[in-house]
Amino acid sequence: MALEHAILVSLLEKPGSGYELARRFDRSIGYFWTATHQQIYRVLKRMEDDGRLDVRDVAQQARPDKKEYSVTAVGREALAAWLREPIQPDSVRHELAVKIRGAAFDDPTALIREVERHRQEHADRLTHYLAGELRDFTGPDAPAPGDPGRELQHVVLRGGIAYERMTLAWLDDVLATLHGLTGTR
Repeated sequence: MALEHAILVSLLEKPGSGYELARRFDRSIGYFWTATHQQIYRVLKRMEDDGRLDVRDVAQQARPDKKEYSVTAVGREALAAWLREPIQPDSVRHELAVKIRGAAFDDPTALIREVERHRQEHADRLTHYLAGELRDFTGPDAPAPGDPGRELQHVVLRGGIAYERMTLAWLDDVLATLHGLTGTR
């Protein structure tokens, strides 16, 4: 997947400025597709130049004007073509897993802190996902059933929640194994 596709999806969900788009990447899409703010702005310019995005200047009170991007018909066609292309399942390139296997040839105790750090990052991400689910998909302001965009956003979020829970269970297993091998706790 190219960054262009993630930008098209995000702007179809809601047009916005480069800054707003970068914030969305920081808050949601970025957990599945990361990009720096500089990359986002470069790609926005390229997509505007090739006709996939429209841009309009929006006046703001007490702030400089902003550029608001939206997807053109050409952009929708490009996204539709990409959506219909088959994709390869992700390869399993997992540096931590290789380090865990390699710990058999060194002191496994040295790896405990790194696994604990990974566990904390995944626990923090799960907390963030659950807070987002509570904020955006439950309670009186929850979207009505039948809105395909919101339902698909929620199913992706539920996948992220399930992935983080699975990863935490695996990291707990790794830590238990490392502690068992080293006699530490």
